[in-house]
Amino acid sequence: MSRQAETRHPIHDLLRRRWSPRAFDPNRPVEHDKLRSLFEAARWASSSFNAQPWHFLVATREQPEDFQKMLSCLAEKNQQWAKTAPVLIIPVASTNFAHNSKANRHAFHDVGLAVGAMLVQATAMDIYAHQMAGFSAEKAREAYQIPEGFEPVSAIAMGYLGDPSSLPEDLRQRELTPSPRKHIEEFVYGGRWGHTADWVKG
Repeated sequence: MSRQAETRHPIHDLLRRRWSPRAFDPNRPVEHDKLRSLFEAARWASSSFNAQPWHFLVATREQPEDFQKMLSCLAEKNQQWAKTAPVLIIPVASTNFAHNSKANRHAFHDVGLAVGAMLVQATAMDIYAHQMAGFSAEKAREAYQIPEGFEPVSAIAMGYLGDPSSLPEDLRQRELTPSPRKHIEEFVYGGRWGHTADWVKG
Protein backbone atom coordinates (compact mmCIF):
# COMPACT_ATOMS: atom_id res chain seq x y z
CA MET A 1 0.00 0.00 0.00
CA SER A 2 1.20 3.51 -0.77
CA ARG A 3 -0.22 6.94 -0.07
CA GLN A 4 0.63 10.24 -1.65
CA ALA A 5 -0.35 13.59 -0.25
CA GLU A 6 -2.77 15.63 -2.33
CA THR A 7 -1.01 18.97 -2.20
CA ARG A 8 -2.36 22.37 -3.20
CA HIS A 9 1.07 23.54 -4.30
CA PRO A 10 3.90 21.53 -5.88
CA ILE A 11 6.39 19.84 -3.53
CA HIS A 12 9.09 17.22 -4.03
CA ASP A 13 7.78 13.71 -4.64
CA LEU A 14 9.70 12.34 -1.64
CA LEU A 15 7.74 14.67 0.62
CA ARG A 16 4.45 13.69 -1.00
CA ARG A 17 5.21 10.00 -0.49
CA ARG A 18 6.20 10.22 3.18
CA TRP A 19 3.60 9.07 5.67
CA SER A 20 3.51 7.29 9.03
CA PRO A 21 2.27 3.70 8.79
CA ARG A 22 1.64 1.31 11.65
CA ALA A 23 1.72 -1.87 9.58
CA PHE A 24 5.28 -3.04 8.95
CA ASP A 25 6.58 -6.20 7.32
CA PRO A 26 7.99 -8.21 10.26
CA ASN A 27 9.78 -10.62 7.92
CA ARG A 28 11.80 -8.04 6.02
CA PRO A 29 14.63 -6.51 8.05
CA VAL A 30 16.13 -3.19 7.07
CA GLU A 31 19.50 -3.90 5.51
CA HIS A 32 22.50 -2.66 7.47
CA ASP A 33 23.84 -0.64 4.55
CA LYS A 34 20.50 1.17 4.37
CA LEU A 35 20.55 1.82 8.11
CA ARG A 36 23.98 3.35 7.69
CA SER A 37 22.62 5.60 4.92
CA LEU A 38 19.75 6.71 7.13
CA PHE A 39 22.06 7.88 9.89
CA GLU A 40 24.45 9.40 7.38
CA ALA A 41 21.53 11.55 6.24
CA ALA A 42 20.90 12.56 9.86
CA ARG A 43 24.60 13.34 10.24
CA TRP A 44 24.41 16.07 7.62
CA ALA A 45 21.48 17.96 9.12
CA SER A 46 22.06 21.57 10.11
CA SER A 47 22.32 22.57 13.77
CA SER A 48 22.93 25.62 15.93
CA PHE A 49 26.71 26.26 16.23
CA ASN A 50 27.11 22.97 14.33
CA ALA A 51 26.67 21.34 17.74
CA GLN A 52 25.03 18.24 16.22
CA PRO A 53 23.16 17.49 19.46
CA TRP A 54 21.57 14.28 18.16
CA HIS A 55 22.20 10.78 19.45
CA PHE A 56 20.23 7.67 18.51
CA LEU A 57 19.50 4.51 20.45
CA VAL A 58 18.66 1.77 17.96
CA ALA A 59 17.20 -1.72 18.36
CA THR A 60 16.44 -4.25 15.62
CA ARG A 61 14.37 -7.41 15.68
CA GLU A 62 17.57 -9.28 14.83
CA GLN A 63 18.53 -8.76 18.48
CA PRO A 64 15.33 -9.81 20.33
CA GLU A 65 16.48 -8.90 23.84
CA ASP A 66 17.55 -5.41 22.82
CA PHE A 67 14.40 -4.98 20.78
CA GLN A 68 12.16 -5.98 23.68
CA LYS A 69 13.96 -3.53 25.96
CA MET A 70 13.23 -0.63 23.64
CA LEU A 71 9.70 -1.84 22.92
CA SER A 72 8.98 -1.78 26.66
CA CYS A 73 9.70 1.97 26.68
CA LEU A 74 6.73 2.60 24.38
CA ALA A 75 3.18 3.29 25.48
CA GLU A 76 1.18 0.06 25.63
CA LYS A 77 -1.06 1.08 22.72
CA ASN A 78 1.98 1.72 20.53
CA GLN A 79 3.58 -1.58 21.53
CA GLN A 80 0.63 -3.40 19.94
CA TRP A 81 1.68 -2.44 16.43
CA ALA A 82 5.32 -1.33 16.82
CA LYS A 83 6.32 -4.87 17.85
CA THR A 84 6.27 -5.85 14.15
CA ALA A 85 8.60 -3.04 13.03
CA PRO A 86 12.10 -4.25 12.11
CA VAL A 87 13.73 -1.21 13.74
CA LEU A 88 12.99 0.92 16.79
CA ILE A 89 14.82 4.17 17.46
CA ILE A 90 14.91 6.64 20.35
CA PRO A 91 16.48 9.99 19.39
CA VAL A 92 18.22 11.72 22.28
CA ALA A 93 19.16 15.40 22.50
CA SER A 94 22.25 16.81 24.17
CA THR A 95 20.76 19.78 26.02
CA ASN A 96 24.01 21.71 26.55
CA PHE A 97 26.56 23.01 24.08
CA ALA A 98 29.86 21.11 24.24
CA HIS A 99 31.96 24.21 23.57
CA ASN A 100 30.73 26.29 26.53
CA SER A 101 28.40 24.01 28.56
CA LYS A 102 25.54 26.51 28.19
CA ALA A 103 21.98 25.35 27.66
CA ASN A 104 21.13 24.67 24.02
CA ARG A 105 17.51 25.75 23.65
CA HIS A 106 17.59 24.62 20.02
CA ALA A 107 18.59 21.03 20.77
CA PHE A 108 15.15 19.46 20.24
CA HIS A 109 14.69 21.53 17.08
CA ASP A 110 18.01 20.30 15.71
CA VAL A 111 17.29 16.67 16.58
CA GLY A 112 14.04 17.11 14.67
CA LEU A 113 15.98 18.37 11.65
CA ALA A 114 18.23 15.30 11.80
CA VAL A 115 15.22 13.00 12.01
CA GLY A 116 13.56 14.89 9.15
CA ALA A 117 16.62 14.31 6.97
CA MET A 118 16.52 10.65 7.93
CA LEU A 119 12.87 10.38 6.92
CA VAL A 120 13.50 11.88 3.49
CA GLN A 121 16.35 9.41 2.96
CA ALA A 122 14.15 6.57 4.19
CA THR A 123 11.37 7.47 1.77
CA ALA A 124 13.88 7.48 -1.10
CA MET A 125 14.65 3.85 -0.19
CA ASP A 126 10.99 2.82 0.24
CA ILE A 127 11.44 2.62 4.01
CA TYR A 128 8.81 4.19 6.23
CA ALA A 129 8.79 5.48 9.78
CA HIS A 130 6.20 6.29 12.42
CA GLN A 131 7.28 8.78 15.06
CA MET A 132 5.75 8.52 18.51
CA ALA A 133 5.27 10.85 21.42
CA GLY A 134 3.78 7.85 23.23
CA PHE A 135 6.82 6.55 25.03
CA SER A 136 8.34 6.90 28.49
CA ALA A 137 11.45 9.07 28.61
CA GLU A 138 11.93 7.91 32.20
CA LYS A 139 11.92 4.23 31.23
CA ALA A 140 14.32 4.94 28.39
CA ARG A 141 16.64 6.86 30.70
CA GLU A 142 16.69 3.98 33.19
CA ALA A 143 16.92 1.16 30.62
CA TYR A 144 19.78 2.76 28.70
CA GLN A 145 21.48 4.62 31.55
CA ILE A 146 21.15 7.95 29.73
CA PRO A 147 23.23 10.49 31.66
CA GLU A 148 22.22 13.95 32.87
CA GLY A 149 22.32 16.58 30.16
CA PHE A 150 20.73 14.28 27.59
CA GLU A 151 16.99 14.02 26.96
CA PRO A 152 15.07 11.30 25.08
CA VAL A 153 13.00 13.16 22.50
CA SER A 154 10.64 10.62 20.91
CA ALA A 155 10.45 7.06 19.63
CA ILE A 156 10.41 5.87 16.02
CA ALA A 157 9.27 2.60 14.45
CA MET A 158 10.81 1.98 11.04
CA GLY A 159 10.72 -0.61 8.30
CA TYR A 160 9.15 -1.72 5.05
CA LEU A 161 5.40 -1.46 4.59
CA GLY A 162 3.30 -4.36 5.80
CA ASP A 163 -0.29 -5.49 5.43
CA PRO A 164 -2.84 -3.15 7.05
CA SER A 165 -5.14 -6.14 7.62
CA SER A 166 -2.73 -7.26 10.34
CA LEU A 167 -3.77 -4.29 12.49
CA PRO A 168 -6.70 -4.10 14.93
CA GLU A 169 -9.80 -2.65 13.32
CA ASP A 170 -9.50 0.85 14.79
CA LEU A 171 -5.89 1.19 13.69
CA ARG A 172 -6.61 -0.35 10.31
CA GLN A 173 -9.10 2.39 9.53
CA ARG A 174 -6.56 5.05 10.53
CA GLU A 175 -3.99 3.35 8.31
CA LEU A 176 -6.24 3.64 5.29
CA THR A 177 -7.38 7.20 5.93
CA PRO A 178 -5.12 10.10 4.89
CA SER A 179 -4.17 12.47 7.70
CA PRO A 180 -5.72 15.94 7.28
CA ARG A 181 -3.43 18.93 7.05
CA LYS A 182 -4.04 22.60 7.77
CA HIS A 183 -3.82 24.88 4.74
CA ILE A 184 -0.86 27.27 4.68
CA GLU A 185 -3.26 30.20 5.04
CA GLU A 186 -3.81 29.01 8.60
CA PHE A 187 -0.21 29.19 9.80
CA VAL A 188 1.84 31.49 7.56
CA TYR A 189 1.60 35.06 8.87
CA GLY A 190 2.76 38.48 7.74
CA GLY A 191 2.70 41.85 9.50
CA ARG A 192 1.23 40.57 12.75
CA TRP A 193 0.36 37.35 14.50
CA GLY A 194 -2.65 35.61 13.03
CA HIS A 195 -2.73 37.72 9.85
CA THR A 196 -2.18 35.58 6.77
CA ALA A 197 0.67 36.89 4.64
CA ASP A 198 -0.66 38.58 1.51
CA TRP A 199 1.43 36.49 -0.89
CA VAL A 200 0.00 33.26 0.53
CA LYS A 201 -3.44 34.09 -0.81
CA GLY A 202 -2.17 34.21 -4.39
